[in-house]
Formats: sequence, structure tokens, C-alpha cells
Amino acid sequence: MHSLKKVLFGGLLFLLIFIVSACGNEDASPDAEGSSGSSGESGGEITIGYSGPLSGPAATYGEETLKGLEMAVKDINEEGGIEVDGKNYTFAVSTLDDKYLPNETAANAKRLVQEEDAKFIYSPHSGGIYAMQVFNEMEDFVIMGYTSEPGVTDQGNTLNVRIPPRYDQYLEPFTEYEMERFGEKIAFLPTASQYGKDWSEMLQPVWEEKGGEVVFNESIDFSKDTDFQTIVSNALEQDPDVMFIGGPSEPTALVAKQARDLGFEGGFLIMDQAKLDEMAAVLGGDYSMLEGAISTTPLVKSEFPGTAEYVAKYKENNDRDPSAESAFHYVSMYVLAEAMKAAGTVDDTKAIMAAMDEGAKNLPENKQVYTVPGVGEDGGFDSMLRVSYIEDGEIIVVGD
Repeated sequence: MHSLKKVLFGGLLFLLIFIVSACGNEDASPDAEGSSGSSGESGGEITIGYSGPLSGPAATYGEETLKGLEMAVKDINEEGGIEVDGKNYTFAVSTLDDKYLPNETAANAKRLVQEEDAKFIYSPHSGGIYAMQVFNEMEDFVIMGYTSEPGVTDQGNTLNVRIPPRYDQYLEPFTEYEMERFGEKIAFLPTASQYGKDWSEMLQPVWEEKGGEVVFNESIDFSKDTDFQTIVSNALEQDPDVMFIGGPSEPTALVAKQARDLGFEGGFLIMDQAKLDEMAAVLGGDYSMLEGAISTTPLVKSEFPGTAEYVAKYKENNDRDPSAESAFHYVSMYVLAEAMKAAGTVDDTKAIMAAMDEGAKNLPENKQVYTVPGVGEDGGFDSMLRVSYIEDGEIIVVGD
């Protein structure tokens, strides 16, 4: 009798263990829904390279671009990554400081390709982008370029993306506003970077064709110069009505302040790299010192479907408003992810480039911090004309 009970008890125990084991295996089966929300198997991690100025006078600018990129990668990963061809992928950003020097950008890009197998490398300055264009097609990586320099998409490079709008669309409206309000004499004092030189070369004929005169033409090397009194004084000796200034926002704001301290009462035509709100922040939050300035519209004055959500999210971890640079990098990373999904590949660079336009059109509405209607065959993002000027101490938005 006792042995029969032992047999029955052992059988029941075996059956119970079998049932529990089966249930555990069912939960762990490939059909079970994982925490990522994707049913695909893991495809691994995709490296996104970044080379930009993270030290020196342009460090604030570089850090802003990187913040937007890292925010997008974090959000995409927390949303479960992307599923491509039945596999689930996440992203990681690998960053290197190039101090705003094109030769350093080129060296960093080679390192990112060779050591990190990066197929996509961000650069937030035209000099660095041009330096990478020499070899990126041969090395098979896509340049995600943050510059409004028209030339970067006029080179015919098939693996190059231009993220912000071309700056040549600003030349006429900027010129017409400043001439009408202040006069026809302009002093050129932009950044000495390749970007500043190109801006100057394109602005001068537009200004002169409309009857204006360039009375002073020099540039400022923000990587070396920190005292602008001498060069600004020399410019003001020519009695300009308008000053053309620009570069990273912080030093550009100091140039404007120096001009005002020396008695300049005219307007500022500001190249699009510097942002009005960031310049005002350097000047104590007061726009009055920038009276008569014209430039692009600050992000916080824009009203695209995803703008408010992005601004709120950014300010959770930062004690300032987000810049256009951070927002454009955020949007571009989502466009890139959508392009991978549309192309059905994470490493075929030509197929992904061909799918960039579809990626832009598939951008979720709540991620449209800026609206990108499409991506042209030259790799340039399409976008709306965004212009603002300062009048009576207030930002006036035009065409947003």
C-alpha cells in the first residue's frame, strides 16, 4: 500500500514539473512578445558616427548638434529600435572631437569606418563635409551633413545628405530687408571658416546687384581671436549701414555687442549658423542689442507638429531652450531610420540613400520637430523658408 502511494505521488510530481516546464518554454518562445515590442530576432547594434567641434570656441555649437542626435537614438531605442528584414536593430552613437578642423574630421571619419564599421557619419560643418567627400564613396559611408552650404550637394556625391535648408534662399530677403531699413553700405565680418568664405562670396554679388556697396571685407578666426575691438573698429571707420556677421552663436553675439559698444546703430545681416535666440541668451536675454538683425527663425518660435513635444523633452535635462541644430539632428536621425526600414537594409548605403525621400515622407507626425516634405535627388532635405527679424526688441517671424 505504501509503495503504491509512493508511485502515485511520484507520477503526480513528474506531471506537475512537466506542466510548469512547458509553460515556461511557451513564455520564452519566439512568438512571445518581448519588451522591445518587436517580434523579429536581434540584428545587433548600428553605429552612427559623429565628428564635430566638442572643444574650442565652437564647442557649444557642436554639443547642441550632438544632443539632438543622441536624443533621437535614445528615443528610437526605447521605442524598441527598428525592424528591418525580420530583424530588430538598435543604434549607438560613436563621437569624436574634430575641433572644427576639416583635416581632423577626415581623420576621425577614417577611424570611425575602420574601428567602428560606421556606415553613417554626421558632421556639422562644411569644411569637414568637403574633407570627407574626397573618400566617402570609396569607403562606402554616408555623410549626414549639417550645413546649409549649397556646394555640398552640388558636387554630385552620391552618398551625401544635406540636412538644413540651402542658405542661398536667404540672400535676397536678407538683403532687401537690411537695405530698405538701414541703407546700402555693408561691412563684411563673418567667420573665417570655409562656410563663412562661401557665404561672403555668394552674398556680395546679390548685395551689389541691388545697388549696394561692400565698404569693408575681412573675416574673424573664432578659433584664435577673442578680442574683436580692433577689427570691429576698423570696419566702423568705413561708416557702414549694415554689418554682415556670423559663425557660432556665442562669438557672433560678442561681435554684435562690440559693435554696439562702439556706437554702431545699424542692422545686422546674420548668416544662418548663428541663431537669434542663442545670441540674445549670450547678451543677457535682451533682443534690443540685436535691433534690426535678420536671420533664421528660432526653433521655439516655430509651430510644426512635433515642435512643442521636443522642446518640452529637451528642457527636462537642459536649463535652456533647444537650438535648431539639435532639432534638425533629431529629425534627421528619424528620417535615416525610416529610410533603412523603407530600403529593407541597414548597410546597403546606395539603397538607403535611394530611400531617403520615402524616409522623410514616413516621418511620424509627433517626430516632425521640423517638417521635411522630402529629400531631393541630390541628398538635400526639402524645407520651408524660415526668416525672422528683430523690431522694437521683438522677434517677428516671416514665412514659417
